[in-house]
Amino acid sequence: MHKNRKFLALGLLLSVFLCACTPQKTDPELVKFKNDIENFCNSISELDASINKIDASKENAPAQLLEYLDEVDMRFKAFAELDFPKDFDYLEHLGDEASEYMTEAVTSYHKAFSNGSYNEYTAAYAQENYSRAIKRIKIIISFLKGETPSGDDIIISYEGSSEEPEE
Repeated sequence: MHKNRKFLALGLLLSVFLCACTPQKTDPELVKFKNDIENFCNSISELDASINKIDASKENAPAQLLEYLDEVDMRFKAFAELDFPKDFDYLEHLGDEASEYMTEAVTSYHKAFSNGSYNEYTAAYAQENYSRAIKRIKIIISFLKGETPSGDDIIISYEGSSEEPEE
């Protein structure tokens, strides 16, 4: 009897182990979406690296910066066009907002460098919009990773209640 329990326990343990290691079916739409997100992040990272390599002492530095920022804006617009899977549909408006803020940032940077001069107030406004766009992308990525973003300026509301659920 004792021997049978050992085999039964071993059999249960083995079946749990095998179930945990068996690849789960993945939703192709979700896989494509996550690949699109990864490609977006990689392209923005590459553009950021290029921006950081600009030699600010060169005469053409503002033109180079604006060219890269125009490309960033195009990538954000393409990101806003992504069709979020049903499970993450609630995040789609953040992608749209991120794109809108980035467009405003890039437009403002163009104004800040217009007429061969530099307007620090317009550049500060552009930087604020740039930060807002990036923040929305970070929030989206947090939720995609299964994390809940936090911060003093982040308010998360739960559908159907005016209070947060108890944990």
